[in-house]
Amino acid sequence: MKRPTIRDLAEMAGVSVATTNRVLSGAETVSAKTREKVREAAEKIGFYGLGAIAARNAAARPKYRFGIILLQPHRPFYKLVARALLDAADAQEMFDIELKIEHLEDLSPQNTADRALALANECDAVCITSAVHPIVTKAIEEIQARGIPVFALISQLSATGQIHYIGLDHWKVGRTAAWAFDHICKAPGKIGLLMGNPRYRNQEMNETGFRSYFREHARDFVLLEPVSTFESSAVAQEMTERLLSDHPDLAGIYVAGGGISGVLAALRTTGRAGSLITVGYELMDNVRSALLDGALTLSISHPLPIVARETISGMIAATTSKGTNESHTKIVPFDLYTRENV
Repeated sequence: MKRPTIRDLAEMAGVSVATTNRVLSGAETVSAKTREKVREAAEKIGFYGLGAIAARNAAARPKYRFGIILLQPHRPFYKLVARALLDAADAQEMFDIELKIEHLEDLSPQNTADRALALANECDAVCITSAVHPIVTKAIEEIQARGIPVFALISQLSATGQIHYIGLDHWKVGRTAAWAFDHICKAPGKIGLLMGNPRYRNQEMNETGFRSYFREHARDFVLLEPVSTFESSAVAQEMTERLLSDHPDLAGIYVAGGGISGVLAALRTTGRAGSLITVGYELMDNVRSALLDGALTLSISHPLPIVARETISGMIAATTSKGTNESHTKIVPFDLYTRENV
């Protein structure tokens, strides 16, 4: 068989010979989409210059650096989030994306604001997981005033849509958790609610949706006042043990955020694991184990590959379309896990 020619390559790619030559020479006037079409065509026909095309395409790809702020480094969920974001950035074929990911041990508003401002000095866009606080809001407004897009990840930072958001509809998450108690509990009873920190808008919306369902459909249940775990597993374990001691007739526990490992530890040490309905979140290894052994009844989880893909795509779109008021908010569907589908 004769060796494929440039004309063969152009025909396979559906472009002109002149365009193909510009791709081969690395000219900057060819779009990334066309470059990729030529590379794919070269791969299909075994074109001798495939390696050179791939190298020139990589060199010509627009390069962006995105700053990501996540919560503490010891929390398994945020390790999974970071991994998913890195994978989504690596999967981008048209852009060269560098992620600068910081896990904040100190979650104080001032530290969060300082780190966001510092990242904005060296990044094209910033994505933040944070509690809502005036100090954080002021820093975000300063970053946006510089023309740098800001995204909220997992938890919304603005109720008015002024900050792009990638995550779940947490009002629906709360109502879905309530639906589970209503349909799984053998009879109405007391439901305990644990929250990490009500300043996280996602947890606040979880509680709002949770209560709205019971007011509408299941008034015979008694909803206890929420207990804050301050995003600490140790505090969550203590608060859960106290809840179980103060309310021996408890029918269920909803863990709306922060400290799931402590809640599971308390259920096991008190011998209550499996004796009451418990709804939690995400699918870390400890949650998977708890679902399998019955300590946890249901887990409501972020589909992390989708969340990560939408985050990276949104940040690229916002960066490349600066000066527009287009919203890049994306609400993704959530996953439900029981012992039967993990």
